[in-house]
Amino acid sequence: MKKLLLLFFITSSFHSFSQTYDLSDLKGKELNNKIRLNYILIHQPVDQVSYPLKPTMGFIGLNYNIPINEWLYTGAGFHSAITGDQGGLFTLGVNLGVNLPIYKNLYFDANVHFGGGGGYRSLVNGGGIIYPNAGLQYKKNGYSVGVQYGSVNFFTGIQKNDNVSFFVEIPSLLRTSSYADAQKTFTVNNTSRDEFWQKPAVKSVQQVTFDYFFPVGDSRSDASTTPKYHALDNTLSIIGFEYQRYLTSNTFIYAHVDAMYSGLIAGFMDMFFGVGKNFIETKHVNFFAKMGIGAAGGRIFPENGLTIYPSTGFDVKLTDKFGVSAHGGYHRSVGGTFEAYTAGFSLKYYGLSGSINHPFTDEKASAIKTQGIQLAVQNQTYFDVAKFGIPDSDLQLIALKVMYDINKRFYLAGEASFAYEGESGGYAHGIFGLGIRSNKFLSNKLSTFVELAAGVAGGGRVDSGEGILVRPTVGLNYHANDDLSFSVAGGQMWSPFGNVNSTNINIGLAYGLSILNSKK
Repeated sequence: MKKLLLLFFITSSFHSFSQTYDLSDLKGKELNNKIRLNYILIHQPVDQVSYPLKPTMGFIGLNYNIPINEWLYTGAGFHSAITGDQGGLFTLGVNLGVNLPIYKNLYFDANVHFGGGGGYRSLVNGGGIIYPNAGLQYKKNGYSVGVQYGSVNFFTGIQKNDNVSFFVEIPSLLRTSSYADAQKTFTVNNTSRDEFWQKPAVKSVQQVTFDYFFPVGDSRSDASTTPKYHALDNTLSIIGFEYQRYLTSNTFIYAHVDAMYSGLIAGFMDMFFGVGKNFIETKHVNFFAKMGIGAAGGRIFPENGLTIYPSTGFDVKLTDKFGVSAHGGYHRSVGGTFEAYTAGFSLKYYGLSGSINHPFTDEKASAIKTQGIQLAVQNQTYFDVAKFGIPDSDLQLIALKVMYDINKRFYLAGEASFAYEGESGGYAHGIFGLGIRSNKFLSNKLSTFVELAAGVAGGGRVDSGEGILVRPTVGLNYHANDDLSFSVAGGQMWSPFGNVNSTNINIGLAYGLSILNSKK
């Protein structure tokens, strides 16, 4: 085993060496993306169920849309319940839309969202959701507001309703280059005066979090436990991911998602947006406070989902790029019963990207290091998945995946997948792993890859125990061009503390780009 690890690191090191280029050789491009936050009020099928169900549910969405051309866009969206009694209803899907000018700042906007997810399995069955909508949008200085008429349709179940929704949209500029330029270093010189490089860089933090929830008060489980609705007094173990973007030198906004992997039957998730501030900063230690608001639920007593999460802590910066953090907080359902004190730690990556100019100082970078990233969407099929209380069946999942290159050969992968067919609406998993790809062959059109991933899963009565899963896969890429590729892969998903042991096939497409990281 030691010899294998040594071989891995030696191989990684050889592939990490890259030739140095001049910045004038790098062609940057701007992606004028949009972040859309929407609110939808959905009437519930109260006359079609035998249990108490509140008549309306408030549904919020976070959508990240990318323009294909001047009038066509695509993207991905994440939705969750915040009012009613379906806290824990989460969905994930992809978007395709059109945006056309009508008069001055008034636009026509229409899109369709397809995905999977769910809360009460009796309402959504397999979990598939399609949401077409159309309406008007008013734009001003890159920001916009809009109103749309649409139809939320969990087409595999009985939850469906025509509705009116409202949204706000904010710009998100991303400066990148082609994926063909990935893993190279470009030095800054006096000829690097192109307007593209004079704009400020973006300061960001990405972190993987490990938290422990200590329920208090009237916190209770849902009806899936024995006994039903019992008091929660045990520790819940949570893993999550957070992205922070700095608005000033010490103030940031963030998005955060979590999934539970121990303490209850798998199925608890949360999603937060918020703002934070660094109050004390030194060269190596930083003290901060954050306030988040969002949605949470699953395997806890049915409630609306709306949740607040204040927290505070400190960072220790180990290098310019990496650090660790310790934090504590208070996780509280607004209008519900679940509350918990929290404590945990994070592994942090500090980024400065998109330009040679620091956004808050006069400091200039000496080089740009391009970081290869691929964004993928997949359809995943899992065969004969073990369940409890209902028959085993095949599952269809929609997945969003990010592949982060370590070098030309090795990469890290993160994935979120939600069921849309197979009578397990509400099942989802989040996994991370390590992959290795071959060189391209057959006229540079094909390459192979192997991945080993692990993570957490739950919901939909899938018998994954407390949620831990492992999934090795092997596959083939077809490279249409430098940036776009298609893939097919097969593997095995196994839950070591449950009864899932399922063969799977994944089919998808990926778009590659290079993030422009500043180097001192």
